Amino acid sequence: MKYFNKIIYWNKLNFDQQTKILLRPVLKKNSIIKKTVSDIIENIKNLGDQALKEYSFLFDKCNLNDFQISEKDILLSSLQLSNKLKNAILVAKKNITRFHKAQILSPIDIETQIGIRCQQINLPLNSIGIYIPGGTAPLFSTVLMLAIPAKISGCKKIILCSPPPISSEVLYTAHICGIDKIFQVGGAQAIAALAFGTDTIPKVDKIFGPGNAYVTEAKLQVSSMLNGTAIDMLAGPSELLIIADDTANPDFIAADLLSQAEHGSSSQVFLLTPCIELAEQVIISLHRQLKNLSRLSEILESLKNSTIIITENLFQCIEISNLYAPEHLIIQTKSPRDMLNYISNASSIFLGLWSPESAGDYASGTNHVLPTYGKSITNSALGLADFQKRILIQELTSQGLIKLSNTLEILSSAEKLQAHKNAVKIRVDYLKRKI
Repeated sequence: MKYFNKIIYWNKLNFDQQTKILLRPVLKKNSIIKKTVSDIIENIKNLGDQALKEYSFLFDKCNLNDFQISEKDILLSSLQLSNKLKNAILVAKKNITRFHKAQILSPIDIETQIGIRCQQINLPLNSIGIYIPGGTAPLFSTVLMLAIPAKISGCKKIILCSPPPISSEVLYTAHICGIDKIFQVGGAQAIAALAFGTDTIPKVDKIFGPGNAYVTEAKLQVSSMLNGTAIDMLAGPSELLIIADDTANPDFIAADLLSQAEHGSSSQVFLLTPCIELAEQVIISLHRQLKNLSRLSEILESLKNSTIIITENLFQCIEISNLYAPEHLIIQTKSPRDMLNYISNASSIFLGLWSPESAGDYASGTNHVLPTYGKSITNSALGLADFQKRILIQELTSQGLIKLSNTLEILSSAEKLQAHKNAVKIRVDYLKRKI
């Protein structure tokens, strides 16, 4: 059975057809989801823990008296995991920590002119909430990606929420990352609790983490409110685009395409290549590898959104890639690093034969929380800066103010802001009287 055989020639398409090929899967705006989430948020604001208990019973079939996971249960989670898995998690933690520590910014402290000192300091956010989805896959890797930069940044309060029952993998990973406040609360109700606080769950300043349509809608709504809680980003379906030439390995490419296709039915993958022979070999390999994969239904739905595009040359591949602005970009060419100078839009890039996207998802060190849906045109991968805020400082001496005063008075007069000018002039006049 042929699951996938979608090869198109880019230059045979008109502009409208080319645009259509690169469209993301439509994320249906469900008015029912919007209304449901709005009601949940309102109930959590008004009823707090009582509403949380009702929603836990309704959605998670759990009758909970205590949302917080005890320290004892957190410590016991280690016993449920093999040493092999724990060691692998520790390797990932070490690499992610090393990469994110390298992102620590030095303070700026300069004299822009004599008597005028300007500074920039970076302070951690006071409190953050981390949301880890439940479901069939325990996303303990996302705990690493969020908790590690939060701790390095110096965030004082880190709260983790995840639907019950929280897996031992998530509990263990949270523990080794230094998170000791873990609550078994999921869905839109968890986002609302983090945004507004309850008697049990503290209010936070910013919420991080992916989730389903209800979680995403809840993040959107709470961040849109007056004085609402900030969020990291609105995560969309996973994306992968591969640029390859005739030196690429078709088995590797097929494996990478499938690795992203298995994320879910709305995922999207592309192969761009000037080599039709490679494209045909990739399809053969893809069908062969598919037989051994468990998430077949998700992959097949995802492949309906996906295409192999034959281009005139590699430069056209780059043009198309920059237009699409993928979440993940793999470059399997003879000299992949030489192509970096021409890439302008991508969230995370993987160079060469030996850099599968899976490495970035788990343990190379880079963050896997990335802009999707073409947002990499303006937005960046999650990093240390997302857990901090910049504060600017200036200090002028009397001599520095006098020297700058004429410039300040001219500029404020030009903008017709008399009080601005006066705030300078009154000081200068005072100094002149003292001389």
